Amino acid sequence: MKKIVVLTGAGMSAQSGISTFRDSGGLWENHPVEEVASIEGWYRNPKIMLAFYNERRAALQGVYPNKGHEILAGLEKHFDVSIVTQNVDDLHERAGSRKILHLHGQLTKARSSENPDLIIDIGYAPIAWGDKAPDGTQLRPHVVWFGEAVPQMERAMQWTRQADIMVVVGTSLAVYPAAGLIDFAHHEIPLFLVDPKPAAPVRRKNLHVIAQKAVEGLEQLEKILLNNYL
Repeated sequence: MKKIVVLTGAGMSAQSGISTFRDSGGLWENHPVEEVASIEGWYRNPKIMLAFYNERRAALQGVYPNKGHEILAGLEKHFDVSIVTQNVDDLHERAGSRKILHLHGQLTKARSSENPDLIIDIGYAPIAWGDKAPDGTQLRPHVVWFGEAVPQMERAMQWTRQADIMVVVGTSLAVYPAAGLIDFAHHEIPLFLVDPKPAAPVRRKNLHVIAQKAVEGLEQLEKILLNNYL
């Protein structure tokens, strides 16, 4: 069974109705996005950060996986599929995918402000100022912010090195270190890039570009994979 590694970004969930950071002009209630997505913002005003992520978590409860998520889950019948996502939503899980690595954390989890390994499931509930982790520190969103390390990156690189096929969906390949993940895939394997405005990586002789949004592009990709790689 061939191993497929799929890197997904914001465009993967956009067709489910999840807005990206930049959809509202880079502002959230007059706060620059960087202010609510950086470790510096947490140190400056944690209550604003909690409100921002509480709002996103509540909104997540009302959206559902799209057909693209379902196609990726369905491919597990024929391939060994590993999903590395930059998204903090739980739509891959709800669609039925079983092997998922969240590079940037998960909205449905919270963690200690001091110990990044002390993580608890909170579902879609809000985090209030004063809510404590088991170690007594303030609970914070389990999200990797600008200025923080990406602890799952090493594992993602290991998965990518083992891939027989790599797929990139809904990401501009502009956010590092995730964008550099494709460099760890063997240069001989097929690389499928699904994005309406793809920024094609250089020096990839086995590159296949599908210039479509996630759902439409994955519909095409599913046929290609089933017809050519089983």
